[in-house]
Amino acid sequence: MDINDKYNKLQNHLKSLGNAAIAFSGGVDSAFLLKAAKNALGDNVIAVTIRSCLIPESEILEAAEFCRREKIRHFICGVNPLEISGFENNPPERCYICKKAIFKVIKEAAYERGISVVAEGSNIDDNEDYRPGLKAIKELGVLSPLQETGFTKKEIRGMSEKLKLPTWNKPSLACLASRFAYGEKITKERLARVERAEKVLADLGLKQFRVRVHGDIARIEALPEDFQKLVESSGQIYSDLKSLGFSYAAMDLRGYRTGSMNETIIEKKA
Repeated sequence: MDINDKYNKLQNHLKSLGNAAIAFSGGVDSAFLLKAAKNALGDNVIAVTIRSCLIPESEILEAAEFCRREKIRHFICGVNPLEISGFENNPPERCYICKKAIFKVIKEAAYERGISVVAEGSNIDDNEDYRPGLKAIKELGVLSPLQETGFTKKEIRGMSEKLKLPTWNKPSLACLASRFAYGEKITKERLARVERAEKVLADLGLKQFRVRVHGDIARIEALPEDFQKLVESSGQIYSDLKSLGFSYAAMDLRGYRTGSMNETIIEKKA
């Protein structure tokens, strides 16, 4: 299906909802869905963003600016995931536990404002990874319009560029909890350490990367074209990460990829 036809299909689907609250992180997918919903529903759409220790504050500010520019009503709800039972122990179903609690808050925020439909921005590429959070979304009756209309990540970026959205080429994001190997306890201090570690890489000019945590080892994932930059800056990176409390810093030779902490789970299921 032509991308324009697919977008028209998405618009018609959104119009049929009557109103919608979009779970808005400020990332590529949710920004595209929110813009499409605004075009389809006008003032009958709102954006709901979760503020927590899992998301850098800079992302919240960008989400707020996006909504101001697009004239979309925006509501920010605070959630402390460390108070969600079972979350801090970081089991393989952590994302399910977290999404279930967070989307209950989003649904409440929507209903309090007379909005009957809640939607989020998963795309069909997400089905290729281990994503237990999608189960929670379905159980709560939250819609995934981009999946329902067959949008891939590449198509979302392409259509976002056509719509002149500033997020069209934004690096892929994920909550900071995804940086920890399953079974490792998640604390506010460890989350903050990962955030500071990733700022070290951002300050070097890297665009797409992750710092994955395995005990006191920081495993750095970057795009292959940035490997040389990592090697050239290895002394500085090691020193900076050492000062943050890591004993070792390692470069992952496979490079950046989404969901790398899920690879052992997927291999066990295969």
